Amino acid sequence: MKFQKKSANVKQEIPTASMPDIIFMLLFFFMVTTTLRDTTLLVQFVLPNAKAIEKIDKKRFVSYIFVGNNDQIQVDDAIVDDLDVLVPVFSEKRRAIPQLIVSLRVDKEQKMGIVTDIQQRLRDADALRINYSAKPED
Repeated sequence: MKFQKKSANVKQEIPTASMPDIIFMLLFFFMVTTTLRDTTLLVQFVLPNAKAIEKIDKKRFVSYIFVGNNDQIQVDDAIVDDLDVLVPVFSEKRRAIPQLIVSLRVDKEQKMGIVTDIQQRLRDADALRINYSAKPED
């Protein structure tokens, strides 16, 4: 008697019927959890370190001013050459958002004079809630 190896005729395939559902759920998950950057950074800066840092809960009320290491100032997506432009821009933002918080992201090597000038323009625009961004100290 000769032994023959029995082979099963059952094809082993991976069920792919639920694959579109899984892809849709992953796509929806990434759409919900991902936030897009509002502004494109045009200046380069390194934030200073700080011992005590407090996070802002409602970031939708925050408007950023970036001060780079080469005296460049960026507001929204534009480089600002004249600081007097800050007054009408932030007056309008303040009117649109009364809870406006202006966050200054200043390079750690930047001199205080330019920060004082920005603060004065913000005071003229009645944007009095100012935040200074920093990295936590290691």
